This record gives sequence, structure tokens and C-alpha cells, in this order.
Amino acid sequence: MAMEITWFGGSCVRLKGREGVVVADPFRSIVGPTGRGLTADIVSFGYPEDAEAQPRGSKGKADLTSRLLGVPVPTSLASAYVLDSPGEFEVHDVMIIGVRTFRDAERGRSRGLSTAFVYELDGVYAAHLGNVGHLLDQDTIREIGHVDIVCLGIGPQLSAAQAAEIVTQLDATLVVPMPLTEAAAAPDADLARFLKEMSVTDPQPAPKVNVTISSVPTETTVVLLEQRGRV
Repeated sequence: MAMEITWFGGSCVRLKGREGVVVADPFRSIVGPTGRGLTADIVSFGYPEDAEAQPRGSKGKADLTSRLLGVPVPTSLASAYVLDSPGEFEVHDVMIIGVRTFRDAERGRSRGLSTAFVYELDGVYAAHLGNVGHLLDQDTIREIGHVDIVCLGIGPQLSAAQAAEIVTQLDATLVVPMPLTEAAAAPDADLARFLKEMSVTDPQPAPKVNVTISSVPTETTVVLLEQRGRV
């Protein structure tokens, strides 16, 4: 069975494999307070949701929040194991590493902390860097370790050259860029500049991408995903 990657908008992706299902950054501004039927075994939050991004009427007290960041967990994901901090974890036969990163180039002084997560699912290593705002130092690269896939948040927090350099630093061969805002996805904006930096011409968005150990590309490949409709 191939691991299936689906993008729901912002930094929210679902990794669905035989060993489990992971949903990263299912913020209420993306999947709504109820989650609209989205389910998973594991949920990870790499950073707190910006207050201005939360939809009207969703700022009330949630039934369940993540332990460290206090991020509201959508109702349909309430039974999932929730991660929101660095560390090493094993859940449902899925190995996960959380590595400290920052949302700016000032070690979090401007925009705060973040966590990059690496999931080993069905033998494939996928890194999720939802809102990293800096190039990675050698210690961080070593902690992240080997990755086949990187899901990378694209927005004004990184220049196109910096985002491309992170791909090179991690030596990932399958790249899933995630424009964090509508502005980032606009023509000639952050996503377009990143694709140009990666020498991608005429990108054709796909609804999902399926990956197995044997199908991981040998050369760097960028896959642009369509935003899945509100689940």
C-alpha cells in the first residue's frame, strides 16, 4: 500500500499509510471546529494558530486542546494522539521525531517557536516543516536525519532561495510545497518564485500523491497539490 499525501490548505496535510494516518496542522481556520469528518491516528501541531487566521465564532473554548501550545483540536480528530512539541514518539507503529525550529531567523524572538516533525510511515520518511522561518543549522539537520519527502510551508517568512536551500539541506527528493496563505499562492508571489527557484516550469497540480519505498524519486521532484475541498 502506498502512502497517500493530501493537502487541505495552509500547512495542513494528511499522510495516509498502512501503518497509520497522520494529519499535520489541522487548524480550525482550515478544517473548521468540527474537522468536517477528517480523522487520523496521530495529529501534530508545529506552531500555534495565528489569532487573525481563526474563523469567526471559533475562538470559544474547545473541548480538547494540544498539551503544550493549547491549539484547539477539531472534534473529528479528538480520538487522535496529539503531538505539539519536540521529542521522539512511537504511535500506532509510526515513528515520529519532533525537532525544535523557529518561525523567524531570530530564534523565535519575532514570531515564536515551531516544531518540525519527521514521520516514518510504511518505511518512508516524511518531514513536515509547516512554518519554519530560517535555514537549518547542522545540529537541526542532524536531528531531522534522513528524509525522503519534505512538506515545506511557503510564504513571506522564507525567500524562494532560502526555501530551495532547505530542500538541498535535507536532501529530500520529493518536495511538496504548501503555500501558507492565498497571497503566497497568487501569481508571481512566494509559491511561483519558489517553483522558479526549483526550475519547475508549467506545474500541473495533482489531487494527491502516492509514495512507496520503491517509488521515491531518485532526483529532486516537486509535486504541487490541489487544495482538497473543505472536508
